[in-house]
Amino acid sequence: MKFLASFLVLYLFSILSLGDSDILPPNEVWALTSFKESIYEDPNLALSNWNMLESDLCNWFGVTCTMAKDHVIKLNISGSSLRGFLARELGQITYLQELILHGNNLIGTIPKELCVLKSLKVLDLGMNQLTGPIPSEIGNLTQLVNINLQSNGLTGRLPSEFGNLRYLQEVRLDRNRLQGPVPASGTFNFASNMHGMYTSTENATGFCRSPQLKIADFSYNFLVGSIPKCLEFLPRSSFQGNCLQSNDLNQRPSIQCGGASPAKSQPVRDHQIADHVRKPHRSSKPTWLLALEIVAGTMVGSLFLIATLAAVQRCNNKSSIIIPWKKSASQKDHTTVYIDPDMLKDVRRYSRQELEEACEDFSNIIGSSPDSVVYKGTMKGGPEIAVISLCIKEEHWTGYLELYFQREVAELARLNHENSGKLLGYCKESNPFSRMLVFDYASNGTLHEHLHCYEEGCKFSWTRRMKIVIGIARGLKYLHTEVEPPFTISELNSSAVYLTEEFSPKLVDFESWKTILERSEKNSGTISSQGAVCVLPNSLEARHHDTKGNVHAFGVLLLEIISGRQPYCKEKGYLVDWAKDYLEKPEVMSHLVNPELKNFRDDDLKVICEVITLCINPDTTARPSMREICSMLESRIDTSVSVDLKSSSLAWAELALLS
Repeated sequence: MKFLASFLVLYLFSILSLGDSDILPPNEVWALTSFKESIYEDPNLALSNWNMLESDLCNWFGVTCTMAKDHVIKLNISGSSLRGFLARELGQITYLQELILHGNNLIGTIPKELCVLKSLKVLDLGMNQLTGPIPSEIGNLTQLVNINLQSNGLTGRLPSEFGNLRYLQEVRLDRNRLQGPVPASGTFNFASNMHGMYTSTENATGFCRSPQLKIADFSYNFLVGSIPKCLEFLPRSSFQGNCLQSNDLNQRPSIQCGGASPAKSQPVRDHQIADHVRKPHRSSKPTWLLALEIVAGTMVGSLFLIATLAAVQRCNNKSSIIIPWKKSASQKDHTTVYIDPDMLKDVRRYSRQELEEACEDFSNIIGSSPDSVVYKGTMKGGPEIAVISLCIKEEHWTGYLELYFQREVAELARLNHENSGKLLGYCKESNPFSRMLVFDYASNGTLHEHLHCYEEGCKFSWTRRMKIVIGIARGLKYLHTEVEPPFTISELNSSAVYLTEEFSPKLVDFESWKTILERSEKNSGTISSQGAVCVLPNSLEARHHDTKGNVHAFGVLLLEIISGRQPYCKEKGYLVDWAKDYLEKPEVMSHLVNPELKNFRDDDLKVICEVITLCINPDTTARPSMREICSMLESRIDTSVSVDLKSSSLAWAELALLS
């Protein structure tokens, strides 16, 4: 009903805004607006003119319509760094001939709804971060001439339905994680044409049924078997970097293809192999030129050293940042910021290759946000890890961001508590550009996953919930009162609480990247551009110590834990607003508890409600500290096994599972 109402609104708006002129069908308008809504980051403002106030949607950036402007026939938004998902509603643009979204940061899977676009001739989704299998329904795109899915994270087998694409001329599937054989077989007659292709007979299958195929690239996947005879006209490089039975091709090591999981491959090495094939070896330089370079380099190094020493003399000896020079305003700002190397001397530094191998080529994604991606991995002979990787291009990385990154690592490294995520180290590399944090992995996922899943095994007993509540409170008490200066969680919610094998909570600040970016923006103009200057550590804004904000978030989290409801949803609004009617009335407090939770203690519920009321007080000065809150919970809530056994006959089973 809601979908129909929105659809009618769009239809009426289109009629009112365009009057008697030609208009796009409502389903195509809906598809375009849905696509924009699925994009949550548009750094280059590619979609800035995509608004309903623009009467002619055919003037939207990247949108091409027919001459009569009655249908969209092309959507081309490539290289725009869009971050988001592929909206399945794009399948409603009935007459679309070209869908080109190459070179963005789209995540998620390829919707099978796109495979109803009967007029589609070009599908280019290359150079994104798409995962999952290629839908078998792709065989329905019978008019397809060009398909590019290269450099994503696609998995699974190549669909045999590719054989339905009789007009296919170019297919690029390289640099993914595709497995199985290349679908192509049959008996063939050699066709004497410029491409040296085979014409297939009636019993041919897969790519052998595409007589117009001219270009195909299957390299750097995990394909097995042999090269089909009907594809032998292709360059041998089209099949390199796989697990094929070929002695004359650069294939993956047997450890990656045999008994070992293909997930342990190393795409960085693949690229290095490819670069080695493409680039000829440079000839050695003449002796006189080499000598000249050495002399010039020595002179530049000496000047740099003199400038640096002069800067140090004008500054306090304890300064942690030195900026030897800054280019003129007419040039791009490339300020060099030097960080005190002692800042991270006690923190382990991992190489990207180490983390890449541990996280299965960074394919094991367990979480993401507009600013970062979280991977799960296992170190060789070591612990399971969670790796948070910053999503930012090298050209956007400044000296200030580097400063805040290292300060954040130093901040996290000083935390050591059983209810706080343990930072194991960090990764800082330039080629490829990488900034990552490495945490000890909590094997039971997030609290959010357990509270909002719908499987029988996801239900927590009341006592287990109380143990988690007290564990979180202890963690916050440590961060707020036992660490100097205090440490706060950027976004405290159920997704920031990870659970160990014993369901002990650990607070992990995966949103710290957002803090880094915000602080860098705020302080980017505070350093003088006049000559060499020094900035003392205390002149940089420290981590925002919003302990009262954490207290409020803890109150909301308590509500989420006992009710099983999301903090906010469109249908029911804010959880806090709903709960206010029950918090201070003992006779109706039980309405706050998840109806599926049959056994709970009234005394515990009263304490929880009292704490929630204190935490969400609009007057921040009236909110208690986490030390006070932790004391209330620990002294008045009993989480011993005996209490659990008395409250529920099922507790014996749960206790057995934990033993």
